[in-house]
Amino acid sequence: MRSSVLSLSSARDAFSATPPLDRAVAPALPTRLRPADLLRLTDEGAEDVLSGRYDHLLPTEGVWPSDERWATRLLADDEVDVWLISWTPGKSTELHDHAGSLGALTVLSGALSEYRWNGTELRRRTLTAGDQASFPIGWVHDVMRAPAGPRPVTDNTVESVGPLDPTLSVHAYSPPLTAMSYYEVTGHGTLRRTRTVLTDQPEGDM
Repeated sequence: MRSSVLSLSSARDAFSATPPLDRAVAPALPTRLRPADLLRLTDEGAEDVLSGRYDHLLPTEGVWPSDERWATRLLADDEVDVWLISWTPGKSTELHDHAGSLGALTVLSGALSEYRWNGTELRRRTLTAGDQASFPIGWVHDVMRAPAGPRPVTDNTVESVGPLDPTLSVHAYSPPLTAMSYYEVTGHGTLRRTRTVLTDQPEGDM
């Protein structure tokens, strides 16, 4: 995993030392954290899960849910939520955004498939253990556990996605999630919002 500069336990102190933003810019931003900060927090969270720091939050006897996604908060304050999510086969989040929150994730084990709306179509990518991604405001995507088997890397090569049980990822949202909107792709190749829900759950309700 990538080296972390920030730690979950010292995140608030680190951010409080950040130089103040220009007054003309600060009111327009939903958070003083940046995508790079969220990526470091998810990387740090993944390392802490691997080290056993959060064993007390994990499912009892190490039995991961097999029917529905599962999540637990690793950190929560006024600026950021950090979550550990377990993914199950065939369960997608549906196309959604994160309303006024920035987001980021680090894949801890297994692999995830992300379908992102690029303005004209859905583009798919596979994120395997150690991969990271960040999500600016307005990012619309669907996330699910990747199917077992190899993934294409180039036209001539493939790469194994590795063991998929359990498939785990660490996510961070700043400011903490309060709402999500859901979308569908129309027959005309456009995106249509179908509903907006109030929620503080990561990547859709569990």
